Amino acid sequence: MSEEPAPTSSEDFGTWLSKRGADAYALVAVREGTSAVSMDGAQAPAVGQTGITGPGADRTRITLQEVSHGRREILHRWLQLDDGQRQLAIVSAPSGVLREHTPGELATQLRQDPDTDDAHLTGELAGWLYRRYADAPQGLELGWIAAAAAWTCHMRALADYPPPSVLDQSLASAGEQDEATAELVVSTGREMADLLDRLERAYRPRAELIEDWHAVQSLAADVPALTETADWLLDQIALRDAHAQQLRAVLEPDITDYLRDRQTDNSVLNVTVPALDAPRAAHLAQARETVRAYTAAAHSGREQEAQHLLDAFPIPARALAISGPAAAWRRDSATAQDSVEDLAAQRAATMTEDGADYFADPELLHAATAYLAAREGQLHLVHDALGRLVHPAPAPRDLPEELSPVAAAQTQRRVIEAFGTLDRAAQVLEGQIHYQLQQPVPARRRATTGAEADLLTQARDALEHTATSALPLDEEDIRARLQEALARPAAPAGPGPAAPTAHDEAHTQALAAAPTTPGVHQ
Repeated sequence: MSEEPAPTSSEDFGTWLSKRGADAYALVAVREGTSAVSMDGAQAPAVGQTGITGPGADRTRITLQEVSHGRREILHRWLQLDDGQRQLAIVSAPSGVLREHTPGELATQLRQDPDTDDAHLTGELAGWLYRRYADAPQGLELGWIAAAAAWTCHMRALADYPPPSVLDQSLASAGEQDEATAELVVSTGREMADLLDRLERAYRPRAELIEDWHAVQSLAADVPALTETADWLLDQIALRDAHAQQLRAVLEPDITDYLRDRQTDNSVLNVTVPALDAPRAAHLAQARETVRAYTAAAHSGREQEAQHLLDAFPIPARALAISGPAAAWRRDSATAQDSVEDLAAQRAATMTEDGADYFADPELLHAATAYLAAREGQLHLVHDALGRLVHPAPAPRDLPEELSPVAAAQTQRRVIEAFGTLDRAAQVLEGQIHYQLQQPVPARRRATTGAEADLLTQARDALEHTATSALPLDEEDIRARLQEALARPAAPAGPGPAAPTAHDEAHTQALAAAPTTPGVHQ
């Protein structure tokens, strides 16, 4: 069936679907994406669900496939269209609020319905399980492992592993009706169910997380539902790795304004939280992928590759004193003040001796401390750079004239230190300005948004002037000078070299007869 475009407004999708009837279900394809919230304290993903209906989910990631009516029909369509190459989600909106359903949930409800043809449903489930085996690139035993993992992810609400009535038909379709293969499928389902149970434990040693990540990562290519779980496990490993947290502190953009808006307005009903601006969302995604790449390399025997990533992004030193430009920026910017306050609150919560993390997970505590120290240094770099843009320091009275351009170039150097490049700095400022001006403005910052947007605009304009005045080369000027030089007439030839004298010939003979041993002179 051809794809239909989803409603252009993600907020209207629930209303749009609810108008199709109380028993309407939508089958949607969900492309991969990165959450715009902090990885700290993130809950384990609900395996078998995409999370696309959760709070703060980016619903632009969905593509509507079709709408069906009734549990029987939507489950039938999911079983037909799921190919193990993309994530398909089943959603409903009986009251205008989107809700995601797992295929196992719908199969359980149908099994409990006396009007359901149980033999037909069993046949459909067996056909889907067989196709997941047959479509797995590895085939043979590895194909059955992938199929069993897919069953546990999507059908766990019905059973942790395929029941005999389903498994027997699948094995018959494959021509592999033997006890060894059946035991492989059942044991894989049990092991996968145990792994998913472990995800819900609050405190786990890093070694166990690494072991589970390797197990999930090996299956994620054939079971897309495990991709988010693999990324979550990688994030949990990174939270216990001090180097990964230092890298994260350098690369992640400051989204304190967005996080505070979510925290404040999520407690109020019918309040729309502004969406994170595109530039910072893109930078956040880049940071997450880089930290994950480092963590995967560091815990997969590729230490040199991991070290290269650390060397590419040096960790800033924690500032012992606040510079004048940074202090001026924090005085004028409400967002900067919030960032500093939030960092101090995180440090206080981390270092308290009666906190659960202090005793339960020493690795987590150590990595959090490393993150906070590096993040403080990174925030100081950012605030110092922005302060220099908005409050340029006057040239010292006794500064030698030769040092004036050196002093002026320090602003550009500090911006590059803080953001990486002048272009990334401009992107961040543009994004923050866009975020501040989104409507409606959250109640908590209505009094500061205007001044904050003006301050960011001033910094952006100063950055543009700095980038323009600091251009070292002008291609057109160089081309014009070159053409002018080529058009000049050639200089008249001068007198030829003088003929060698008798003294010159005697000197040449003496050099030829000299010893060649270094350090010996006549």
